[in-house]
Amino acid sequence: MTEKLKSFDKEAWTPKTEIGRKVKAGEISAVEQIFEIGKPIIEPEIVNVLLPDLEFETLSVNSTQRVTDSGKRNQFRVVIVIGDHKGHVGLGVGKSVEIAPAIDYATRNAKKNIISIKTGCGSWECKCAVKHSLPQKTDGKEGSTVVTLKPAPRGLGLAANHTVRKVLAMAGVKDVWSSVQNGGNLYNTAVATIRALENLNTTKPPAAS
Repeated sequence: MTEKLKSFDKEAWTPKTEIGRKVKAGEISAVEQIFEIGKPIIEPEIVNVLLPDLEFETLSVNSTQRVTDSGKRNQFRVVIVIGDHKGHVGLGVGKSVEIAPAIDYATRNAKKNIISIKTGCGSWECKCAVKHSLPQKTDGKEGSTVVTLKPAPRGLGLAANHTVRKVLAMAGVKDVWSSVQNGGNLYNTAVATIRALENLNTTKPPAAS
């Protein structure tokens, strides 16, 4: 179940970086401008300003144990995906002794990892002008997990497993064929999906026939 991110007070924010100051001043009005100059997003508040319609969904909540001088302490490890269903998506991980702070940490982490993706209609079965799928086939890898995404005709939906489907839906992809190799690890599967989408930004489109 997707949830809206907390509201953000831009006026109360005091940026700590040059990029942040430019965003607050309105000199940068789109997250793509930051990607173009090759600067990392260090302040999550930057994303709050530039992408106000973000939602998040929790992919997993796991309980882990950490050994300290005073004994064993339980921690929660949360993996979430954020997106605006319009071509922006990010993955984050957070840890805390309570679930709510872990989700907050994961959300902030996901904002720093936000990416912009290319959508299109690269399916030979469709060839419409609507950006409902992907422009071409793409692969992503994390550890031993490999995710392959292929353009699909309009109306097919997301032919993908649970994790891949959630990431794609947050990114705004509506139709896709997919396959996963060694997908037993949820986090690796989510990261591999993100990398497959990110690879679309660096892969040349196929030549027109």
